[in-house]
Amino acid sequence: MTFRLPAVIALALALSLLLAGAARASTQLKDGDIVFHTSRSAQSLAVQRATGSRYSHMGIVLTKDGKPYVFEAVSTVRYTPLAQWTARGNGGHYVVKRLRNADTLLTPGAVARLRAGTADFEGRPYDLTFEWSDQRIYCSELVWKLYQRALGVRIGELQKIREFNLKDPAVRAKMRERYGDRVPMDEPVISPVAMFDSPLLVTVETR
Repeated sequence: MTFRLPAVIALALALSLLLAGAARASTQLKDGDIVFHTSRSAQSLAVQRATGSRYSHMGIVLTKDGKPYVFEAVSTVRYTPLAQWTARGNGGHYVVKRLRNADTLLTPGAVARLRAGTADFEGRPYDLTFEWSDQRIYCSELVWKLYQRALGVRIGELQKIREFNLKDPAVRAKMRERYGDRVPMDEPVISPVAMFDSPLLVTVETR
């Protein structure tokens, strides 16, 4: 005789297994992990086309009270619960990257320095003109500076604005909106894709 679970019980078991899998996945995240997704903000398309990258937004994972948060630059620099951060991305898709030698570099002391470094940026306004100063901060600049100042690690190479694809119509429109006719072509910039492609990082999760 074949024994079959009632449909309601079978569904409950399936959901519990799914939630358990999600819980296991979330526990794989570590302090210092770097997360990338495709933002649905007004500037996302211009960033993608200027840099040739699928991903237009990023942040750094730091736990608070045992729960994963993303320290990010949006309207202001802030901590955002991971679930809320991922939900803002296109399709809920995101990629988690980690320092290739994280086991030796991301010691408790190094993570403490990363946490301490957030105090220099938290609450700062978002930088719409991508200037290389600490007065206003954009997403990849935030993560790059945290790692450089806390660990002396430079993830990704700086570029100048003139090195990006500025001929694309969406990029040109956003540039006119932000700069008018005075584009600072030699301003140093760190893009999400420069960090995403850095050989210093390895992919640990894609969802």
